Amino acid sequence: MQPQQQSLIYLHIAVLLFGGTALFAKLIGLNALDITVYRTAIAGMAILAMLSFGKKQIKLNNPKDYLIALFLGVTVGLHWVTYFAGMQMAGITIGMLAFFSYPVMTVFLEPLFNKSKPQAKDIISAGVVVLGIYLLVPSADLGDDVTLGVITGVVSALFFSVRNITHKRYFSQYGGPQTMFYQTLVASIMLCAFIEVPVYEVSNQDLILIAVAGIIFTATPHSLFAASLKHLSAATAGLISCLQPLYGTILAIIIVHERPTLMTLIGGALIVSAACFETWSITKKARQ
Repeated sequence: MQPQQQSLIYLHIAVLLFGGTALFAKLIGLNALDITVYRTAIAGMAILAMLSFGKKQIKLNNPKDYLIALFLGVTVGLHWVTYFAGMQMAGITIGMLAFFSYPVMTVFLEPLFNKSKPQAKDIISAGVVVLGIYLLVPSADLGDDVTLGVITGVVSALFFSVRNITHKRYFSQYGGPQTMFYQTLVASIMLCAFIEVPVYEVSNQDLILIAVAGIIFTATPHSLFAASLKHLSAATAGLISCLQPLYGTILAIIIVHERPTLMTLIGGALIVSAACFETWSITKKARQ
């Protein structure tokens, strides 16, 4: 098998596992914050073991990088809590689709760092995403769980966008596993004071699911994703990542028997199409 073909398989497996992460919002009988704390703690230990076994560098190069790692950990922790909370309220498919507004959101946040203005095509993409999110919302009632779930998913996208932009500008010199170790470490420590169910009260079934979520659906896909980039372009990785909502929806239908409505599918198609277009547009510009 050619290295490029192997990398493509790694990438699809990573995106499939990323999509499967959403299932644990429904499968684990804990709130979103508790799931995040335990999942990140286990993922952090798994990544640390991976780095140690591979004799990879763990220490950061500069003292100021630890402050950046702290900020990244805080934002990714808030992202994960709102990510799971959105899916617990709105369902896996709707919560994931609302979150996938982040590529277009990133296009509007990056100019704040670059002191530039969004282009007309970006504004059109944003309009398509807004329309897609509108189709996901069943009513304007903030007391409706689905509506709150969509809003929470969009907030999760905001935190994820801020994290990605910060990482790209200030932390891109570090590899994926090393970066994720510090982010999972900070996120678990930051949120552990707020857990409702202490670990000794968590059921054995939930402990097993949390371990699976942390090791197989967090540490493994991040490592596979990083490995795939050795032989694949950022454009290929970005576009295939747009399959994450599709994989997540299919898994939700098969495993937790969710049935998305026609309006959800149409809204999701608009959001994912805009995300794919912006990903393709950004990577094309970077190559030029």
